[in-house]
Amino acid sequence: MDKRKEFSDIYKKHIKREGADKLLKYLEDSDFFTAPASTKFHNNFEGGLCEHSVNVFHRFKSLCEAEKLKVSDETVAICALLHDICKVSYYSVEMRNTKSEQGEWIKKPYYAIKDSLPFGHGEKSVYIISGFMRLTREEAMAINWHMGGFDDRVQGGSYSSASAYYQFPLALLFHLADMQATYLDEKIVE
Repeated sequence: MDKRKEFSDIYKKHIKREGADKLLKYLEDSDFFTAPASTKFHNNFEGGLCEHSVNVFHRFKSLCEAEKLKVSDETVAICALLHDICKVSYYSVEMRNTKSEQGEWIKKPYYAIKDSLPFGHGEKSVYIISGFMRLTREEAMAINWHMGGFDDRVQGGSYSSASAYYQFPLALLFHLADMQATYLDEKIVE
């Protein structure tokens, strides 16, 4: 199935909260469905962000079921589909000089970061979503701390992610789902 259609189908089926329709329209009017998930790591290709979000949804739903965590399908969909909304209008395509196999210099496109709202990562996603609809505390914690040890705050010495994982098991499972999708389901394009 086309990942954009799968994303939209999951979103419309499960996310019924006030403001959800406006948030989906925001995504449709943005580069969300064409953006990569990263510049050089997982799903670093056109449409990679949407595909990553769908992959995380399936991983997260499976983990919640396996752990018998009572969580609504709406919460699973909100966390998974929207956790990287911070990457809307985040990447640009630029050109760089690269040597061809024949040894000649050629211009090659690559994704660069153009962060017009440097608000962090998970916290930026929570901020953007909150402009459209209300999140539960568990959803906000899961989205905010989905990067785990890769979060700049953790790398700077903060232990807040550990506190969040102890208090909100959903946040820990969501971090694991994000890692599973990234490292088990996705690829890097050279």
